[in-house]
Amino acid sequence: MSDLLVSIRHAKPDDADALSKVFEAAWREAYLGIIPGVTLDKMISRRSQRWWRSTVSRGRPLVVLDMGQGAVGYASYGRCRDRSLPAKGEIDELYLLPEYQGIGLGRRLFKAVCNDLRHREMERIAVWALEENGRACAFYAGMGGQRIARVEERIGGKPLAKVAYLFR
Repeated sequence: MSDLLVSIRHAKPDDADALSKVFEAAWREAYLGIIPGVTLDKMISRRSQRWWRSTVSRGRPLVVLDMGQGAVGYASYGRCRDRSLPAKGEIDELYLLPEYQGIGLGRRLFKAVCNDLRHREMERIAVWALEENGRACAFYAGMGGQRIARVEERIGGKPLAKVAYLFR
């Protein structure tokens, strides 16, 4: 895979179809068996192409990982929304199509987003992940994140723990 084919750019309304596909595939791969099936289906169905077109034009940054034929991953981020965390910035979501995971593209996207947040003077960055999503937790720990918080919430009637990672 050539570096010339990989770009990280701001999302455009034309990316809505690809973003919807990335979201669905990544969520099914990451959360099947963790989030109850009916709830997972409902959560995925809310993120239609129309939803993504609307989201692209909002104020919170949304970037895509483009391999030359459209988005195969994305990240949304901005100011930290949880005032209890010792962070100024937050990565809300970072997902790639399953076939693009495990080959360094997630690291590349993560680093680009962290660089942008730091450029915006948000040095301390938080990321939340479901604790049962071992792959995500291993990724953030491997990127140097320190586990700083744990909360439980009910998703589809099931208690699930979320953990926060801090990056300095």
